[in-house]
Formats: sequence, structure tokens, C-alpha cells
Amino acid sequence: MNTGRLNPNKIQRKMGSELLINVTPSEARVALVEHGVLQEVHIERRMKRGLVGNIYKGKISRVLPGMQAAFVDIGLDKAAFLHASDIVPHTECVADVEKGHFVVRDIAELVRQGQDIMVQVVKDPLGTKGARLTTDITLPSRYLVFMPGSSHIGVSQRIEQEEERSRLKKITLPFVDEDGGFIIRTAAEGVGEDELAQDAAFLRRVWSKVSERRQRRGVALLYQDLALPVRIVRDFVGTELDRIQVDSRRTFAELQAFAQEFMPEIADKIEHYSGPAPIFDLYDVENEIQRALGRKVELKSGGYLIIDQTEAMTTVDINTGAFVGHRNLEETIFNTNLEATQAIARQLRLRNLGGIIIIDFIDMLSDEHKTRVLNSLNSALAKDRVKTNVSAFSGLGLVEMTRKRTRESLEHVLCGECPACKGTGSMKTVETVSYEIFREIIRLNRAYDADEFLLYCSPAVYNSLSGDESHLVAELEVYIGKRIRLQNEPMYSQHKYDVVMM
Repeated sequence: MNTGRLNPNKIQRKMGSELLINVTPSEARVALVEHGVLQEVHIERRMKRGLVGNIYKGKISRVLPGMQAAFVDIGLDKAAFLHASDIVPHTECVADVEKGHFVVRDIAELVRQGQDIMVQVVKDPLGTKGARLTTDITLPSRYLVFMPGSSHIGVSQRIEQEEERSRLKKITLPFVDEDGGFIIRTAAEGVGEDELAQDAAFLRRVWSKVSERRQRRGVALLYQDLALPVRIVRDFVGTELDRIQVDSRRTFAELQAFAQEFMPEIADKIEHYSGPAPIFDLYDVENEIQRALGRKVELKSGGYLIIDQTEAMTTVDINTGAFVGHRNLEETIFNTNLEATQAIARQLRLRNLGGIIIIDFIDMLSDEHKTRVLNSLNSALAKDRVKTNVSAFSGLGLVEMTRKRTRESLEHVLCGECPACKGTGSMKTVETVSYEIFREIIRLNRAYDADEFLLYCSPAVYNSLSGDESHLVAELEVYIGKRIRLQNEPMYSQHKYDVVMM
């Protein structure tokens, strides 16, 4: 058990990968650090716990044939979204199979308004969109994923040896019955029959509780996934963690109890951190999180990335910046792009960016350089636990890729819309606002009979119109034949103003 402050430099030499878990009464944060560098951040606030994995008894509130979807009331502020393709074949909602192609039946044939339905959240609400649902219920544990109503046994594709795949299937086959089948997770590689049997028994107990709760009347939460610290430890097993440090005694005890029951081999890796400095000061995690909220990412060579996140997609632009290289321009561009691939892969994980991502590499003439940059990007993304798909360079020199999105990005979790710019990222200049004010005064002067005008404006506009640009106000007074008085309003943002007729 840790009782003093840790030396980050010493840890970096000793440790490969570790989890730092920071817990307060209102929030839990988990940082994955690999070789002393922050790679992932997971945040869960008590009042806004993620919904992915939760199982609900819901009610179809509206069927939309034109969208092949339905809205489902699961007790949240926003109705959740269920697409026809997410209504699985092994329920009574069966799709047709014609000529070897899977054809989704019409949504109106699958569900009806007012119908009770059991669903699971696969995507948290994002922005203005409600949660995304599926009727393909799954319950994960350490080694297995239980699939109610299925007789199937699947094996993780990351378990590559055919002999091991066959062994695991043979062990798991007796656990399958009319209640459901299983998917064998990557962490099960090399695991014995007893451990798999315990996992299967645990999942069946959970499913039995879910089935009991399903008999309740009305919309209800049937199953909630584990709290973030326990869930992260469960999901990261098999990634060869060297240490798990947690700064909360209560959470430390919970993790120890969970590990002793379900994953005893990692119990001795869980430590209580009681050093004098905050746990996220190790490896400069706190500052790294702040830097991850900015647009600009500096590269060691002097180049940099510009990352812009929009609702439709994320764009990444690479620039050479101060990097001039040692040979020629083409070599400089290639080396900058090569370095950028590692930084991009890390930023996607750190910021949890998902959906469509467009990467604008610096133009390269050599096809060999393009191939090597693409290979480097794919290699860097191979470390990502989230599924990614990368296309080749387009005719415009862009690389299009996707990264599966199941929860909100770091920026969306930690930040809100700017009240001044409303998310545009830019504001009207003082000059633009001043000319808008002049036009408004002229309009009001023509429409109404006023003796004078009183202008309430922000400090920046006030300082301009009463200082360097005061002659413009004087000219306007002559033009309309009325007096214009200025009033400084410190609480006004730069673009805000009010013109009052006196």
C-alpha cells in the first residue's frame, strides 16, 4: 500500500501501463498512463452517469416509418432512438433473408406505439440527440458476454490461435442453454474451466435479476452497469496493467473486494495512493487534460496540429510550423506527417473523438511517403481499444477515417457552449458592432420621432466610440441632427448593445 508521494520519473522507468483513479463525492476520473504519457481519460459525474450498457423496460412513444425508427420512452428527459436494424433477428421481430442478403423489415411491422419493449443503451445522449438503443441485450463480465435468447458462442477476433479458440469454445459450450449464449472475451485467453464457469454463473444470476425486474409495471431501469472505477478495471484486464492507484479508501476497498472475487491475480496491483500531492499531479495528468481542450497540439519537431470538433465531424490539420528539417522540403514534410500520426492517434484516444475524422496531412509528392505515413497511422491506432477504420489518401490528399463513438468527447463532458459566440468560435469585431449600431440608430431615427439616443454598449465598444472613433459618432450626430449619448455596460459582451430613444 502506498503511503508517500511517488516520484513520477522513477515510476516512468519502472512502469509500463497504469491506471490513476481520482474519486470525490461528486465525480470519478480515471487516467490511463502508458510509459509516463497520458493516453486516455474517463470521467463520470454522479449526477450525469453514463447510460451505455444500461437495460430498460421502455415504451414505444412514436413510430417513424419514414426514418425506419421509433422513439422509446425509457424515463429520460429526451426520448431514446431505436432503429429497425437494431431490432435483432433472434427476437419475435425477425428480418427477412432474400438471396443471401439481410433485409430489415419495415419498422411498422416490428413495433407499435404504446408497446412495452426491453432495450439496452449503446450510445449515450450526444448534444441534441437522445440515447441510441438496441434490443440485442448483452451482459458483460470479465471473461464472457452473455447474450440472452441466443444459442451462439462467439470468440473475440483478438484471440488468433485456432487451437485456443477451439479450446475456449469447447469449455463454454456446456454453459449454453435456452436462456442464452456467450461471447468469449479477449481476457479469457489461457483461462481455465473454473474461471469461465464462475463467470457464466455470475452472468446468469444477473440475468435472472433483470428478468424478475422486467415484470414491474411501467418504464423501469432493469440493470445499471458498474460504477466507472470498477468498470474500467474490469474492462482493462488483459491490457497488462502494472499498477492501479486510487486515492479514495472507500473505492480502494470496493476495487479490492471486486478483484478478490472476479480477478484475484490483479488484486495485489491495486494500491491506495495517499501522497501529499493530488494523484493527477503524477505524470502531469491535470495539465495534460487542460491542454487536451485546446485546438493546437505542439509536436516535438516544432510542427503542430489544429484539431476542430464539430457536430458533423472532426478535422485535423497538420502544419510544419517552426520545423525546417535538415535536408530538403519534401523530407521535412514527410517527417512532420510521420510524427503527426503518433500525435493524432494519442489525441483521438485522449479527447475520445468519434464519428467521422478528416486528416489534412501536408501534401506529399512521393507515393512511398504516403504509404509509410498511412502505415504509421494504422500502427499507432492499433493500440486504441475503440474500433477505427482508415481509408487511403483521397484525390485531395485527405485521409478519411472513423472511430466508433459510444460516449461524449472530453470537450463535451468538460465544456459548454460559449454564451458570447454561441459555439462559432469567433466574435464580431468592435468595428463591426459599431457600424451595426450606427445603422440601427439611423433606422430608428427614420421610423420614430426621438429627441436623442442613448447607447448602452460593452466596454470595448464604449472605449472605441468615446476614444479613437469618437469622430464617427460626431459625424452621425450631424447626419441625423440628434445627440447620441454613450453608456458603458461592463456586463455586456462585445457584440451586445441597446439603443434607447429619449
